[in-house]
Amino acid sequence: MVGLIGLVVGSFLNVVVHRLPQMLERGWWGDVAGQLGDVDSHRRVFGREPAPSLTGAATALETSLVALPAMTLSRPASRCPHCGHRIRWYENIPILSWLVLRGRCSSCGAGIGWRYPFVELLTGALFASVAWRWGADPWAVGLWCAAVALLVAMSAIDWDTTVLPDNLTLPMLWLGILAAAGGWLPGVSLLASVAGAAAGYLALWSVYWVFKLATGKEGMGYGDFKLLAALGAWLGWQAVLPIVLTASAMGAVVGLAMKATGALREGRYVPFGPFLAGGGVGVMLIGLPQVLGWMGW
Repeated sequence: MVGLIGLVVGSFLNVVVHRLPQMLERGWWGDVAGQLGDVDSHRRVFGREPAPSLTGAATALETSLVALPAMTLSRPASRCPHCGHRIRWYENIPILSWLVLRGRCSSCGAGIGWRYPFVELLTGALFASVAWRWGADPWAVGLWCAAVALLVAMSAIDWDTTVLPDNLTLPMLWLGILAAAGGWLPGVSLLASVAGAAAGYLALWSVYWVFKLATGKEGMGYGDFKLLAALGAWLGWQAVLPIVLTASAMGAVVGLAMKATGALREGRYVPFGPFLAGGGVGVMLIGLPQVLGWMGW
């Protein structure tokens, strides 16, 4: 039953993965327009009045943003991006509708990507796995299902955009700390949760700066720090190293495979977030004591 709920949640996560980056980008362009139109800030930084072209660009940006149709996670209703056909409820049944439609829009026949049913199936399988792992503890099941949903959404967004949104990483971080404070995360005390959040953030933050000082390049983004901090909050400080080692191994294998097959273009890189998420879920499902035992700790 929990797995079936996961299929439905996975259908919603497809909407989150598609729309949240666009919503964030609209906000960022709004910030750009605000900065271009901030005359006082321009005077403080450059010591002179802004050129008319800058204020004109700010006005044009604001006008363009206002003209865009409203977008939230619930509005507008799901539509085919090719022909605008509104998706009916019976065309939106997880997995089943995609199979019945043979992966094509019922109106224009355009292909529907395989990732939609994949995200649904993955979320359902992970929800079922969480229920198998924590079935005797309904609080742990509910909380970990929420965490898994956030991880699936973050992984897909990071894979597409190389961005891990604060809108997802920070709520997961605080939810983990609050769950530990309430005693709802078996085996994770509040102290272990806070220490895990700090250890997760500082571990990758330190690697980032060592790499940047040595090479002058940025090896990862700040979203990776926050994601590992969130996983540390959920699993405790002892889980941080196993997660990083697992994620690094998975990322290296996938990156080399993509490089060998030509799927990884020159100058691009494989985002680390999906592998951190995979490492965290793996440690949770196997159990931290078992993982630490394998490591000889």
